[in-house]
Amino acid sequence: MITLIDCTLRDGGYYNNWDFDKTLIAEYLDAMGAADVDFVEIGFRSFDRSGFKGACAYSTDDFIRSLPIASGQKIGVMVNAAEVVKHPAGVLEATRLLFRSRSESPVTLVRFACHLHEFEQTLCACAWLKEQGYQVGINLMQVSDRTDEEVERIGFLAADYPLDALYFADSLGSMDPDQTSRIVALLRRGWSGAIGIHTHDNMGRAVANTLRAIEDGATWIDSTVTGMGRGPGNAQTEYLLMELDGKRAREPRLSQLLALIRQRFGPMQQACGWGKNPYYHLSGKYGIHPSYVQEMLADPRYGEAEILAVIEHLRSVGGKKFSVEIMEQGRQMYGQDARGNWEPSSVLAGREVLILGAGPSAEVHAAAIEAWVRRSRPLVLALNTVSPISAELIDFRVASHPFRLMADALAYVGMQQPLIAPASRLGESLGQSIAGVRLFDFGLAVQPGAFTFAKDGAVVPSSLAIAYALAIATSGRANRVLLAGFDGYAADDPRFAEMAELLAIYQASQGAVLIEAVTPTRYAIPSTSIYAL
Repeated sequence: MITLIDCTLRDGGYYNNWDFDKTLIAEYLDAMGAADVDFVEIGFRSFDRSGFKGACAYSTDDFIRSLPIASGQKIGVMVNAAEVVKHPAGVLEATRLLFRSRSESPVTLVRFACHLHEFEQTLCACAWLKEQGYQVGINLMQVSDRTDEEVERIGFLAADYPLDALYFADSLGSMDPDQTSRIVALLRRGWSGAIGIHTHDNMGRAVANTLRAIEDGATWIDSTVTGMGRGPGNAQTEYLLMELDGKRAREPRLSQLLALIRQRFGPMQQACGWGKNPYYHLSGKYGIHPSYVQEMLADPRYGEAEILAVIEHLRSVGGKKFSVEIMEQGRQMYGQDARGNWEPSSVLAGREVLILGAGPSAEVHAAAIEAWVRRSRPLVLALNTVSPISAELIDFRVASHPFRLMADALAYVGMQQPLIAPASRLGESLGQSIAGVRLFDFGLAVQPGAFTFAKDGAVVPSSLAIAYALAIATSGRANRVLLAGFDGYAADDPRFAEMAELLAIYQASQGAVLIEAVTPTRYAIPSTSIYAL
């Protein structure tokens, strides 16, 4: 008999910090009851107190008791095994801190999300919970790239413990049905109990992989409403219920669930953006943790080229484990050493500098900009690959954001202008990608809230190209900086606030050069007209 666990509120919490309103939870619980879902995994149970998270991140007994749970509806919670394995009190004491006896709790099922190296220690926690009256399971993560011997050993280890279900997760969404069969068969060599599966939908295979696992004997399956879950999400509860028609004890009533999707989860999906897309497909194909894609899709600073460049970079260096540090390194990768080997004063001292941005106004007024450049002969810096005016009038290209450099590497190779970049800080792989480009190495360090200038480098608040370009002009002792194509974003776009703050910090910095926009801008900076120059 198939046991279906819906973990929408647990896995879906990655999109809203587990902050579901109680009205939605009540409607969801009612729909789960009508659909005859065996367990509702209400959320995590956790020690983590960093940042705000809603009630489903902790799923305390008191919170669960406050919910309208129907008689007979079974509630589960999940624990990240790392939290008990690494707890200073030890695995068993940490588990005791999280759970009381089953007779005193509304929770029926406890599952641990567990990496292979945490598995043996987690088994002890499961044994203790079983003694307290809970049903228990382990959800083994990232098994797709493990050897046959490693997976087989897990089954034999589990055989000595009273688990109700031994799960495996297609954590990176990279498996296909045949690979799913392989894992089931390997676990079965040593484990004779129930096998479960949790699938991710990076490549659109979540339901197919689940159904193949069932064909091969898996009897516990996970799903979420509309697939809501980290990254691309999971196998969809509504689709699995339809596919399992006739394979379960009772006929599900789907009308409430489908109404809930139309009224509540459908709009949430539109707003939050879970579900498969080409980027998640690539993350699955290359075995990259989907949270990288989720983070970039939620950040408007990443365009299509940057996302593809990051995926390609992670493909080469390895991205199976999500790291906030890697994402932050991408946004602001440069440390405190701001030295380069080129001094911009050699070409900028005493000159006017025109910086070209990507705003549409630069193209709208391109003819006037070109006429002024030919007449006044400023030094022209173009950010990244923007080309609003004739290439022959651009003296240098300026790039500093590592992901943009990765994205635009081939474009720089084909351009005639030299590139100013923090070349000595780029790293071997990125440096090789722009080999052949004439590089001027102006040093860069990133320190929030600061602009300081030296002959061969600068400290800037972010690795955005405009911050770097302003630093080049200032360190180079330009007498004035004009900006074209800095229109500004919508007021509610986080990029607007970031840029406005950066420009304010620059203008207040010691040694800052006068800046002036010559095309329309929404930023609080001095402004004139290209036609008045």
